[in-house]
Amino acid sequence: MTLALDTSALLSRYVSGPTHALTLDAMAADPDWCASALALTEALMLVDRLTDPGQAVGLRRALRDEWDCFHVVPTDQACLDRAADLGREHPLRTTDAVHLAAADRLPRPTTFLTFDAHQIPVALALGLAVVSTASAPTRGDRRPGGRHPGGMIDP
Repeated sequence: MTLALDTSALLSRYVSGPTHALTLDAMAADPDWCASALALTEALMLVDRLTDPGQAVGLRRALRDEWDCFHVVPTDQACLDRAADLGREHPLRTTDAVHLAAADRLPRPTTFLTFDAHQIPVALALGLAVVSTASAPTRGDRRPGGRHPGGMIDP
């Protein structure tokens, strides 16, 4: 299998919180980790918002050090075209569409690890299994997803 992570999942690996253990478990269960090329850039931009200044340097270093363990899906024109298609078909932000387009390029079976509720139904529609929480945070609100708490959601 393959485990594709979006930025919320990538950051969850390094920042303690309610999704940290689930992320570590999913990554331990599937050592074939993938992410879009955008994920590292987006994560590095968000570090200062998620940690205090004393932790930010170490977190950025950990992200960069482990990035070599990931298979990076390029955000080339094919990925961007697919992201545009997904954005027209579903209510997604551009960055979310890029992460999903990158995951869609991976051979199946692929599991998508995300904590963004807007991405879950699209990932399932793409035929990806999803690992998330029962109620993944959305931008500005929380909505119940009707998902299996802390585990796998099959397409």
